[in-house]
Amino acid sequence: MTAETSEPAGVPETEDLEALLGIRHFETLLLRMFSEGRLNGTTHTCLGQEYVPVALAPLLAGDFVLSNHRGHGHYLALFRDPAGLLAEIMGREGAVCSGVGGSQHIRRGRYLSTGVQGESLPLAVGLGLHCKRVRDGRIAAVFTGDGTWGEGVVYEALNMAALWRAPVLVVVEHNGIAQSTPTELQLAGSIADRAAAFGLDFMEITGHDVPAIRARLAPLVRRVREQHRPAVVQFTTRRLGPHSKGDDTRPGADVAALWAQDWHRELAERLGEPFRELDARIRAEVERVAREVEARPPSAWTAAGPGERGRTRGGA
Repeated sequence: MTAETSEPAGVPETEDLEALLGIRHFETLLLRMFSEGRLNGTTHTCLGQEYVPVALAPLLAGDFVLSNHRGHGHYLALFRDPAGLLAEIMGREGAVCSGVGGSQHIRRGRYLSTGVQGESLPLAVGLGLHCKRVRDGRIAAVFTGDGTWGEGVVYEALNMAALWRAPVLVVVEHNGIAQSTPTELQLAGSIADRAAAFGLDFMEITGHDVPAIRARLAPLVRRVREQHRPAVVQFTTRRLGPHSKGDDTRPGADVAALWAQDWHRELAERLGEPFRELDARIRAEVERVAREVEARPPSAWTAAGPGERGRTRGGA
């Protein structure tokens, strides 16, 4: 099954606009803080891909969500918790996982992110089988990039999910590049054909219109949930930022062409002054959160961590 969105036409709800802008300014802030020497380690931003988790968040309320190294947007779309995530990245009081997970390794409720490529696929199958066994109506959704489809564990997991009809939704953020290697140089064939080889439902999303995406995905997610039909949805998207905090090997002209297609630019031009006002307000709020978190004392380790008590908007 293949479906594509048309050119963006819908107007996102205010809540979705706030989520989109919150993620955008959070990620932009991280890159700036690294450049100013205010952060250590590394980070992988989702600039350009923010609409993916925002569109999916209400469809996955209460479900298991497994993220990857580029997962800040996934977390923020579900929890709307920039202070907790930034505190985690900075090792400050109030951190989601007491500051020991950092940018890539977060656990909160039924949400888990990891920097190990492909690791979450078999875990998603196990969680999906648990949901099927206890009949709680939940599914396991797992985010991957196109580069992860070079990992053998992906195909072992898809084979098991198909054979055992595990309620698993694989979300592929296909941004055309794996670290510094273009997709056409590292991935033979297509993800659609690979999903078809296992008899999995497949959908491709090419636009960034959040209401339209959500409407198209709702029936697919419902089939996964109610009929235990594992599925793959590919977002053909774009990575605007570097692989991590400053290692972009792409020609500047190529990156500029991607920015010209960005959802933020399109919405600013179409919605005008109300969007720009909201944009400025959200940016100022993210900056305020950063100042407040940066002033906190270092985080103290606890075995459970505040993430053990956290819940998603949907009650996970």
